[in-house]
Amino acid sequence: MNIGDKVRLVHGREEGIIYAFLPGNVVEVEIEDGFRIPVMRNEIVTISPVESQRMMKDPGAKKVGAQADVIVSRNLPFAEKGIYLAFVAVNDRSLTVHMINNTDWTLPFTAVAANETISTGLAAGTLTARSSQKLTEILIKDFEHWPIFDFKILYYREGSFGLPPALAKRIKCRAQSFYNNKKKAPLLEKEAYVYQLDEENLKTEDPVQNENLSISLKNSLLGGTVAEQKMIAKPDQVIDLHVEKLGKDTTRLSNDGILKAQLDTFESNLEMAIANGMEEITFIHGAGSGVLKNELHRRLGKNQHVHYFKDALKEKFGYGATLVKIK
Repeated sequence: MNIGDKVRLVHGREEGIIYAFLPGNVVEVEIEDGFRIPVMRNEIVTISPVESQRMMKDPGAKKVGAQADVIVSRNLPFAEKGIYLAFVAVNDRSLTVHMINNTDWTLPFTAVAANETISTGLAAGTLTARSSQKLTEILIKDFEHWPIFDFKILYYREGSFGLPPALAKRIKCRAQSFYNNKKKAPLLEKEAYVYQLDEENLKTEDPVQNENLSISLKNSLLGGTVAEQKMIAKPDQVIDLHVEKLGKDTTRLSNDGILKAQLDTFESNLEMAIANGMEEITFIHGAGSGVLKNELHRRLGKNQHVHYFKDALKEKFGYGATLVKIK
């Protein structure tokens, strides 16, 4: 079952659309008139696309037999959500990449593979309701260099409706979460690695360097155990960015070179803190001219994993340290 699937209650007459998955094996189903009800997962069954088409209103349909009552079938609610990106294994070397529309919207879209210097168009056009389109094929051995998948999506349907805002998503696969996304892809009905593009709190994935990624992914696709990945070192709770604490020979570096070394140390320790699930980390940058502090704060303000940051350890460092709270 997936977001956007049409379902029927096992012990009732209600039919609707899967809107969300809740904790405790509970599914939120949207029924007629926009009402949403929580239902245990084992209390609903999916409705096949063929069956759902038969359930559309047909005022001219008649019962066969003595009675001549008009059959007016229930209309299912309109599926608002259910747009996916799916990676399907072709063999132990490659995967095909698909965009899936498991909603009742018609979706004008563009799909682009973005690299550091150039972008490559993958597809553009209109994805009709309950359909999918193959975008490209990629090699497992190139996992570390897979592009950012950039999507721009509009919404359309006939008649009067409330227009949702255009959807823009950028997805960069990270090995640790890639494995966890394995399930049966909607509509394709194949095992795949699936990302829901219209999930409200979807986090775009950041790249992770790991020399065993290709081997791990290959083993996972073949049904074997995932190879043990390198453990990411946990940084200290407090990181001193003063030049003499960097552990590098900075005597020959220019001011710009020193700033770059400090920022590299900041970035690497912040990434390790996020990867290890730390709740907070403090960076000592000093007051000075404020160049390092301002750049740290600029980068922290753009990082999606940072809940907030503030001046820290004022009694010791004044305004020369920043506490970072991680989501």
